[in-house]
Amino acid sequence: MTREQLTDDEWGFVEPYLPVGEYGPYPERLRQQFEGVIWKFRSGAQWREMPGRFGAWPTVHNRFRQWRDAGVSRRCWRGR
Repeated sequence: MTREQLTDDEWGFVEPYLPVGEYGPYPERLRQQFEGVIWKFRSGAQWREMPGRFGAWPTVHNRFRQWRDAGVSRRCWRGR
């Protein structure tokens, strides 16, 4: 496991807070995309420098913006 990957317990905590829209993301990609966001902020790199293992950087960036706008981090800290 690399630093940017979540343990199953950590993912189990975060997953319920992530909204899934009518048109995506596909549930099997949620964790990959969330870990891409973690990679971006831990590395301090630009979105365009994101490794492909997290998916296309524009997709991960858009997902991050959707989560930000939906207040995901705020709900995680407060406990829903």
